[in-house]
Amino acid sequence: MTSLRQFYYLRAGVAFAWVALVILLSRLGLPAIVANVLLVLYPLWDALANIIDVRHSGGLRANPGQQFNAAVSIVTAIALVIALIVAGNKGALFVFGVWALLSGVLQLAVGIQRRKLGGQVFMMISGAQSALAGVVMGIRAFGEPRSIAELAPYAAFGGLYFLLSALRLTFRKAPPVASAVNPYD
Repeated sequence: MTSLRQFYYLRAGVAFAWVALVILLSRLGLPAIVANVLLVLYPLWDALANIIDVRHSGGLRANPGQQFNAAVSIVTAIALVIALIVAGNKGALFVFGVWALLSGVLQLAVGIQRRKLGGQVFMMISGAQSALAGVVMGIRAFGEPRSIAELAPYAAFGGLYFLLSALRLTFRKAPPVASAVNPYD
C-alpha cells in the first residue's frame, strides 16, 4: 500500500466482500464448517491488516496500539476455534464480542493518535461503535444460539467507516499537517 487512503479502500472492500459472502451463503444454507471458517478468517484478516498498516506507518515500535491489536486478533482467531469446539456458536459469539470490544477501543486510540492525518473521525466513531457492539454481542451470547449472519451488520458498518475515511482522504481540500513518520502521504 502506498497510501492510507488506498489502505482504507482495501479494508472497506474486504469487509463488504465478507458481508456479501456471509449473506449469500446464509441464504443458500451456509454449512456450519464454512460459517466457522468465515468467522475465524475475520479476525485473522484484521490482524494482517494491522500488520500491513504498521509496516507502512513507522513500524511496530511507533505503533504499539496496532501491534497489540494484531496480537489480540490472532489470539482471538485461536480462541474462536476453541470456543466453537467447546461451546459452539454461543461461545464463539462471546469471544467475538470480547474481541470487538478490545479492537474497538484500540481502533479508537489509533484514530485519536492519527487525527492530524485527516479522515480519522470515522475511524474513531467506528472504534467506539465496535466497542459498544462487542458489549452487546457478549450479552447476546448468553441468549438463544446465533448464526454468523448476525455479524454481517457489524462487519458492514466497519466497511462503511473505512470507505467514508477513504473518501474523506480522497476529497479533502487541504493536505494534512506533515508528521515525522508518515509514509502514507
